[in-house]
Amino acid sequence: MKNILLVCAAGMSTSMLVRKMEQAAEEKDEEIKIKATGGGDIKKYIDDANVLLLGPQIAYKKESYTKEFGGPEGIPVDIINMVDYGTMNGKKVLDFALELINK
Repeated sequence: MKNILLVCAAGMSTSMLVRKMEQAAEEKDEEIKIKATGGGDIKKYIDDANVLLLGPQIAYKKESYTKEFGGPEGIPVDIINMVDYGTMNGKKVLDFALELINK
């Protein structure tokens, strides 16, 4: 099972995106767990994550999250495309996450 963790300022807007991503995952017939949280709760969920995606509103945290959770021994950390995030394009965000996991 692949685990995707989405993080935004409070975890609210990404919760809507999670539902769209789950629908896209069902269409792919893949076992994927997707969780959305606010920045303060990352450590509760990061141990199970295969990728960490940041909402555009916290893009400025990419460097610090990459240092803490990414790198050679960690998981991929990247920013969700602003247009995909704004339009809640779950399929594109899911594909992006899977691409990062499979690198």
